[in-house]
Amino acid sequence: MSFDVPFVLREATAADVSAIHGMILELAEFEQLTHMVVATEADLHQHLCGEKSHIYAKVVEEAGDVVAFALYFRNYSTFAGRAGLYLEDLYVKPAARGRGYAKALLKALAAEAVERGFARFEWSVLDWNQNAIDMYEAMGAMVMPEWRICRVTGDALTKLAATA
Repeated sequence: MSFDVPFVLREATAADVSAIHGMILELAEFEQLTHMVVATEADLHQHLCGEKSHIYAKVVEEAGDVVAFALYFRNYSTFAGRAGLYLEDLYVKPAARGRGYAKALLKALAAEAVERGFARFEWSVLDWNQNAIDMYEAMGAMVMPEWRICRVTGDALTKLAATA
Protein backbone atom coordinates (compact mmCIF):
# COMPACT_ATOMS: atom_id res chain seq x y z
CA MET A 1 0.00 0.00 0.00
CA SER A 2 1.37 3.40 -0.88
CA PHE A 3 0.43 6.54 0.97
CA ASP A 4 0.11 9.88 -0.82
CA VAL A 5 0.47 11.97 2.31
CA PRO A 6 3.28 11.56 4.86
CA PHE A 7 1.96 10.33 8.19
CA VAL A 8 3.07 8.89 11.51
CA LEU A 9 1.34 5.96 13.21
CA ARG A 10 2.25 5.95 16.90
CA GLU A 11 1.12 5.19 20.42
CA ALA A 12 -1.22 7.83 21.81
CA THR A 13 0.03 10.12 24.55
CA ALA A 14 -1.68 12.39 27.05
CA ALA A 15 -1.34 15.20 24.51
CA ASP A 16 -3.67 13.26 22.16
CA VAL A 17 -6.57 12.87 24.60
CA SER A 18 -8.48 15.92 23.40
CA ALA A 19 -8.17 14.93 19.74
CA ILE A 20 -9.22 11.34 20.48
CA HIS A 21 -12.19 12.52 22.53
CA GLY A 22 -13.26 14.80 19.69
CA MET A 23 -13.11 11.89 17.26
CA ILE A 24 -15.11 9.72 19.67
CA LEU A 25 -17.85 12.36 19.47
CA GLU A 26 -17.60 12.35 15.66
CA LEU A 27 -17.80 8.54 15.64
CA ALA A 28 -20.89 8.62 17.85
CA GLU A 29 -22.51 11.05 15.43
CA PHE A 30 -21.63 8.80 12.46
CA GLU A 31 -23.12 5.79 14.26
CA GLN A 32 -26.16 7.83 15.34
CA LEU A 33 -25.32 7.12 18.99
CA THR A 34 -24.53 10.58 20.39
CA HIS A 35 -27.17 10.05 23.08
CA MET A 36 -24.95 7.32 24.56
CA VAL A 37 -21.76 9.37 24.97
CA VAL A 38 -21.12 10.42 28.55
CA ALA A 39 -17.33 9.98 28.53
CA THR A 40 -15.34 13.13 29.16
CA GLU A 41 -11.78 14.01 28.27
CA ALA A 42 -10.94 13.51 31.95
CA ASP A 43 -12.37 9.97 31.84
CA LEU A 44 -10.35 9.16 28.76
CA HIS A 45 -7.19 10.64 30.24
CA GLN A 46 -7.59 8.64 33.46
CA HIS A 47 -8.07 5.32 31.69
CA LEU A 48 -5.52 5.88 28.93
CA CYS A 49 -2.77 7.71 30.82
CA GLY A 50 -3.57 7.35 34.52
CA GLU A 51 -1.75 5.34 37.13
CA LYS A 52 -4.10 2.38 36.65
CA SER A 53 -4.63 2.74 32.91
CA HIS A 54 -6.13 -0.28 31.19
CA ILE A 55 -6.81 0.92 27.66
CA TYR A 56 -4.42 1.70 24.87
CA ALA A 57 -4.63 3.78 21.73
CA LYS A 58 -2.73 4.28 18.54
CA VAL A 59 -3.11 7.42 16.47
CA VAL A 60 -2.33 8.51 12.95
CA GLU A 61 -0.82 11.95 12.73
CA GLU A 62 -0.75 13.85 9.46
CA ALA A 63 0.93 17.25 9.14
CA GLY A 64 0.91 17.60 12.93
CA ASP A 65 -2.80 16.78 13.36
CA VAL A 66 -4.25 13.56 14.74
CA VAL A 67 -6.62 12.32 12.03
CA ALA A 68 -7.36 8.74 13.14
CA PHE A 69 -7.29 6.56 16.22
CA ALA A 70 -7.74 2.99 17.36
CA LEU A 71 -8.62 2.41 21.01
CA TYR A 72 -8.15 -1.13 22.32
CA PHE A 73 -7.65 -3.28 25.39
CA ARG A 74 -6.63 -6.79 26.34
CA ASN A 75 -9.18 -9.53 26.80
CA TYR A 76 -8.83 -13.24 27.46
CA SER A 77 -9.93 -16.42 25.73
CA THR A 78 -10.71 -19.19 28.16
CA PHE A 79 -10.81 -21.65 25.24
CA ALA A 80 -7.39 -20.64 23.91
CA GLY A 81 -5.95 -20.06 27.38
CA ARG A 82 -4.32 -16.86 26.18
CA ALA A 83 -4.88 -13.14 26.10
CA GLY A 84 -6.34 -11.36 23.10
CA LEU A 85 -6.63 -7.86 21.80
CA TYR A 86 -10.04 -6.21 21.51
CA LEU A 87 -10.48 -3.15 19.32
CA GLU A 88 -13.15 -0.96 20.90
CA ASP A 89 -13.18 1.83 18.32
CA LEU A 90 -11.40 2.81 15.14
CA TYR A 91 -12.12 6.13 13.48
CA VAL A 92 -10.66 8.14 10.62
CA LYS A 93 -11.71 11.76 10.15
CA PRO A 94 -13.72 12.20 6.93
CA ALA A 95 -11.09 14.43 5.27
CA ALA A 96 -8.43 11.73 5.83
CA ARG A 97 -10.45 8.74 4.61
CA GLY A 98 -9.33 6.74 1.61
CA ARG A 99 -5.65 7.06 2.48
CA GLY A 100 -5.28 3.63 4.07
CA TYR A 101 -5.14 4.76 7.69
CA ALA A 102 -7.78 2.30 8.93
CA LYS A 103 -5.91 -0.57 7.31
CA ALA A 104 -2.61 0.69 8.71
CA LEU A 105 -4.08 0.82 12.22
CA LEU A 106 -5.59 -2.67 11.88
CA LYS A 107 -2.28 -4.07 10.63
CA ALA A 108 -0.38 -2.41 13.50
CA LEU A 109 -2.78 -3.92 16.04
CA ALA A 110 -2.53 -7.34 14.41
CA ALA A 111 1.26 -7.08 14.59
CA GLU A 112 1.05 -6.16 18.26
CA ALA A 113 -1.22 -9.14 18.96
CA VAL A 114 1.20 -11.49 17.21
CA GLU A 115 4.24 -9.93 18.92
CA ARG A 116 2.64 -10.43 22.34
CA GLY A 117 1.59 -14.02 21.59
CA PHE A 118 -2.12 -13.23 21.82
CA ALA A 119 -4.61 -15.82 20.61
CA ARG A 120 -6.75 -13.41 18.62
CA PHE A 121 -7.62 -9.89 17.57
CA GLU A 122 -11.29 -9.05 17.46
CA TRP A 123 -13.82 -6.22 17.28
CA SER A 124 -17.46 -5.53 16.53
CA VAL A 125 -18.98 -3.85 13.52
CA LEU A 126 -22.47 -2.45 13.06
CA ASP A 127 -24.48 -4.64 10.70
CA TRP A 128 -25.37 -1.68 8.48
CA ASN A 129 -21.76 -0.56 7.97
CA GLN A 130 -21.19 -2.57 4.79
CA ASN A 131 -18.15 -0.55 3.72
CA ALA A 132 -16.36 -1.49 6.93
CA ILE A 133 -17.53 -5.12 6.73
CA ASP A 134 -16.22 -5.40 3.16
CA MET A 135 -12.85 -3.94 4.16
CA TYR A 136 -12.54 -6.22 7.20
CA GLU A 137 -13.40 -9.33 5.20
CA ALA A 138 -10.95 -8.33 2.45
CA MET A 139 -8.26 -8.16 5.15
CA GLY A 140 -9.08 -11.70 6.32
CA ALA A 141 -11.47 -11.02 9.21
CA MET A 142 -14.46 -13.30 9.75
CA VAL A 143 -17.69 -11.51 10.57
CA MET A 144 -19.34 -13.94 12.96
CA PRO A 145 -23.13 -13.64 12.47
CA GLU A 146 -23.90 -16.34 15.01
CA TRP A 147 -22.46 -14.27 17.88
CA ARG A 148 -24.40 -11.42 19.48
CA ILE A 149 -23.18 -8.80 21.93
CA CYS A 150 -24.89 -8.80 25.33
CA ARG A 151 -24.81 -5.58 27.29
CA VAL A 152 -26.18 -4.45 30.64
CA THR A 153 -25.94 -0.72 31.46
CA GLY A 154 -27.57 2.02 33.48
CA ASP A 155 -30.58 1.10 35.61
CA ALA A 156 -30.54 -2.49 34.36
CA LEU A 157 -26.93 -2.85 35.55
CA THR A 158 -27.76 -1.34 38.93
CA LYS A 159 -30.79 -3.60 39.29
CA LEU A 160 -28.84 -6.73 38.33
CA ALA A 161 -26.01 -5.84 40.73
CA ALA A 162 -28.51 -5.34 43.56
CA THR A 163 -29.51 -8.99 43.23
CA ALA A 164 -25.97 -10.23 43.93
